[in-house]
Amino acid sequence: MEFFLFLLEPLEYEFFRHGLLAGLMVGALCGLIGVYVILRGMSYVGHGLSHAAFGGAVVGFTLNLNFYAGAGAMGLLAAVVINQITKNNKIKPDAAIGIVTTAMFALGVAIVSKSRSFNQSFEAALFGNILGITDQDLVIIGLVTVVAMISMFFMYRPLLFSTFDNEAARIFGIKTGTVQLAFSILLTLSIIASMNVVGVTMIAATLIAPAMTARMMTDSFSRMLIYSVLIGAVTGVTGMYLSYILNIASGAAIVLFSALLFCLSLLLKPVRKKRMLRRRFQHHSRLETLKPKSGS
Repeated sequence: MEFFLFLLEPLEYEFFRHGLLAGLMVGALCGLIGVYVILRGMSYVGHGLSHAAFGGAVVGFTLNLNFYAGAGAMGLLAAVVINQITKNNKIKPDAAIGIVTTAMFALGVAIVSKSRSFNQSFEAALFGNILGITDQDLVIIGLVTVVAMISMFFMYRPLLFSTFDNEAARIFGIKTGTVQLAFSILLTLSIIASMNVVGVTMIAATLIAPAMTARMMTDSFSRMLIYSVLIGAVTGVTGMYLSYILNIASGAAIVLFSALLFCLSLLLKPVRKKRMLRRRFQHHSRLETLKPKSGS
């Protein structure tokens, strides 16, 4: 009973309720997107696009634009430019990401260093400020989460096929370039929605850790998707409570708890493998006993 009262105590504060809801949605969103990020070898893309979005947020501020408008415009521009540069396979994705996103981030840093009149929102974008989440932030995070989940549902087969065998997918008529671009746009939107929650510096871990933890738990792609979404959601909620208990930054608490779960899954992976081998052996033994004996 006391435990439940303890869980309900911080819910009296509106900022905590906002932060809890944002952590839940961002965790689930990043868990979903993160599965495809790691399987498509795009971990560096998530990190790079977050830096490009930060540069866009700064540019947007100088033009008196909304935070999300500036970050979104620059992030989407970076995704499209990277997709076009790497289309002919002459330039590798990591090189394109390094040049494009770092240049956009550098533009933002240059503007900040030129003018000292910027407010605290950029510190929040860099390191996260989940306790400063507004109703507008929740609406945007919710919209991006719903759009991403609906899009992933309808793109499931082409995205899955192109993720595991891009060349074969192209032969079977899947427009892999369009699929790649659509996924890059969804990834960019997810990163922008997450910026004020965990910050530019920690978004990559929020995307990768739940998916990698799920990967340690199963070899099934569909189960991996479900596990990753659940792990991300649980991580967001638990990280918020840890932040409240330990009085530390919420974004950092979410990422640290996510990293802890990954370490535990890594330690338990040998145990899971032994159980799988034992089950296979028992199943094989059962089949052998059911086989009719020769001469009977």
